[in-house]
Amino acid sequence: QLQLVESGGGLVQPGGSLRLSCAASGFSLEDYAIGWFRQAPGKEREGVACISSSSGKTAYADSVKGRFTISTDNAKNAVYLQMNSLKPEDTAVYDCAADLSPAITPMCDGSVVSPVVGAWGHGTQVTVSS
Repeated sequence: QLQLVESGGGLVQPGGSLRLSCAASGFSLEDYAIGWFRQAPGKEREGVACISSSSGKTAYADSVKGRFTISTDNAKNAVYLQMNSLKPEDTAVYDCAADLSPAITPMCDGSVVSPVVGAWGHGTQVTVSS
């Protein structure tokens, strides 16, 4: 059974940092493109960052470029999202996803796109507020 579990969310002041983790079980993350997505109340889901399994290339939403960094630890079968210089507008539930349908529409090919078929975690809340 494919399973993703996010952790690391919480309350942080503007300008602060958090590191989100996405741990996988039932499959190897290094075989799939992995992405981080977020959804704030009343807003559509937004692709934040992704990393391609084949090329190792990354992509980021313009709103987080220079502040967020996605990375992987294959030994731990985990993906991380380091978030620095956080802003109130970064407040959202953050989910990680594995792209199970790269042949249809690749999740991570220069931009971050929701997978047509994906394995998703349950999300972790990030709140940026003073």
